[in-house]
Amino acid sequence: MNDKQYCVIMAGGSANHFWPISREARPKQFLDIAATGKSFIRMTYDRFSKIIPQDNILVVTLDKFGELVTEQIPELPRQNLLLEPYSRNTAPCIAYSTLEIARRDPDATIVVTPADHIITDEASFGKAVEDILEEAAGNDVLMTMGIPPTRPDTGYGYIQVTGGKAAAQSDKPAKVKTFTEKPDKALAEVFCKSGEFFWNSGIFAWKASLILEEMEKYLPDVISIFSGWKEALEKHDEKAFLQKAYSECPKISIDYGVMEKTDRAWLYPGKFGWSDIDSWDSLFKAIMVKDSEGNVSNTGSSLFKEDRNNLVITDDKRKIYAIKGLKDYLVIDTEDALLVCPRDDKQFKEFIAGLGMPGYEDFR
Repeated sequence: MNDKQYCVIMAGGSANHFWPISREARPKQFLDIAATGKSFIRMTYDRFSKIIPQDNILVVTLDKFGELVTEQIPELPRQNLLLEPYSRNTAPCIAYSTLEIARRDPDATIVVTPADHIITDEASFGKAVEDILEEAAGNDVLMTMGIPPTRPDTGYGYIQVTGGKAAAQSDKPAKVKTFTEKPDKALAEVFCKSGEFFWNSGIFAWKASLILEEMEKYLPDVISIFSGWKEALEKHDEKAFLQKAYSECPKISIDYGVMEKTDRAWLYPGKFGWSDIDSWDSLFKAIMVKDSEGNVSNTGSSLFKEDRNNLVITDDKRKIYAIKGLKDYLVIDTEDALLVCPRDDKQFKEFIAGLGMPGYEDFR
């Protein structure tokens, strides 16, 4: 392994996209929603520990989730657990973690990843990460991992490369032309038919010095907020400094803040069986094992009749689930909640928004 290579795992999200299984106190990255025997964050750590020295893997999460990270990755060195007081999207997270890595090693090359991906071809993934790090280390470029789209999915961002369809079909990196965040169905279909677009995986690689240089250019307000961080470390006052810095920091993604503006963005085509699991619907689509009518169930016993394309999840395998006449629905059963709702992301989010009303505090 290369001791100049580092990994940042971003694990601070707290949205309850998998309610009622995920809750504000224990969001999806700490759960085994995909029924693999490991939580998302544990799978992510294990995946990258085959490529990156373990002492060089950092996890960034919210302060309130620090104990969960330690519980699930007990071997993670304490100095590699970076705790954010507030959630401010990916740009502040990347600024904080990059400054820490650059303090340790100014010549570091970093791969940055979300904590909630499913990868089906681990060997090809490992090769792709090694390649993207090599490209980033040898060139003044900000690399992003693009995924060839298999359907016009409106839940993903899209990246267009220069050079047209021929460049997109090549296995070599290509310069980024445009970013588009979660298009509507019609536009997603146009993107897929053109053959020039990739899904945005949210995985990046770059030299620490280069991403800081580009953030100073395009996000000077974010970088300036961290200007006194090293002095705070020397005074053992990091927590108070971060509290103030994050209270002043804007909520902004690295995609919008830097990648859409820089002329140094390049894409590496990742072909390794990838899914960004950010909703019940995306989990349903990622699961390949369905019955003859397209239903997915983890129940101990179930009886389906005239049902199609439903997702049934329970943490109580003693029950039989007898369901008739449902199409494209979620049935999610936990100890204290039962959800029956259309599988469509928009309808689900609109429905559970009601949990924000008074009286539902114990169920959020």
